[in-house]
Amino acid sequence: MSLASLDELLLDHRVKGMPGGIAPFPLGRIGERKWNVLCEDLPLPLAVLKERALTHNSAWMRRFLDLSGAMIAPHGKTTMSPQLFARQLADGAWAMTVATVQQLQVARDFGIGRIVLANQGFFAPAPIILSAGGSAFYDLVVARFRAAGIDRECLVLTRSGCYLTHDSVLYHAADAELRRRMPGVEELGPGLMPALEVWAYVQSRPEPAKALLTMGKRDVSYDELPVPLHWCRPGMSAPQTIASGHIVTGLNDQHCHMTVPADSPLAVGDMVAFGISHPCLTFDKWQVICLVDDDYTVTGAIKTFF
Repeated sequence: MSLASLDELLLDHRVKGMPGGIAPFPLGRIGERKWNVLCEDLPLPLAVLKERALTHNSAWMRRFLDLSGAMIAPHGKTTMSPQLFARQLADGAWAMTVATVQQLQVARDFGIGRIVLANQGFFAPAPIILSAGGSAFYDLVVARFRAAGIDRECLVLTRSGCYLTHDSVLYHAADAELRRRMPGVEELGPGLMPALEVWAYVQSRPEPAKALLTMGKRDVSYDELPVPLHWCRPGMSAPQTIASGHIVTGLNDQHCHMTVPADSPLAVGDMVAFGISHPCLTFDKWQVICLVDDDYTVTGAIKTFF
């Protein structure tokens, strides 16, 4: 794959998530700035990808494929990010999957040679590709195809697109079900980890049991509401786990409504990190997403093409 053009892509203050007043600079040099989310070097709301979780999930899926004997062609519609496509191919993906001609053109433009256009069911003289999508039931897909009884050579191909970033709601619950159905995966070590977070400020505490935050439907998926994970007050050394009872109850275009305990420590100006559900519908709201280390220092960034 050729990603040089993305490294040279100029970012400036007009790109969502970038600070105001900056001169244009190449995406590939964003790590040199040493911006830190917790130090308020970047405006909120802000979507970030945690490098350690991405690395862990990549390795876990490789072990799962070895255990199951399947191959993977991750669905590119999840991230539409050539940099993440490259990571998945380097992890051993057999191909990338796409759903539309536009997605196919993006993959081709960045040098991907083998692409599966999903749901196109033609059989040719070559080995049959048995393929199905879904990031919640890929273990069932593999098992059913293995037992299909087809008397021709077959390639069993899973198209899970969300394994790399995972999530904190829908696929988090699905992972627990997978472990129940397939006890052998316990041998693979800790399961998939959420890599995608969206950070927002507490903007108001209008009532003792309510907070409004600077994040809405323009920033995060909402078919399942996001969940608060941790919070940080500027000047704190590290984020704190958020207590139970903090529950997102609704989203406007740009605001989040959250019920909080009356004794919640959250105050106006505090920062809250949210786990998301259904990564596809968060990725498509950001042109650029920063990669961060465990201290939330920006190490790089990815570009999306929705």
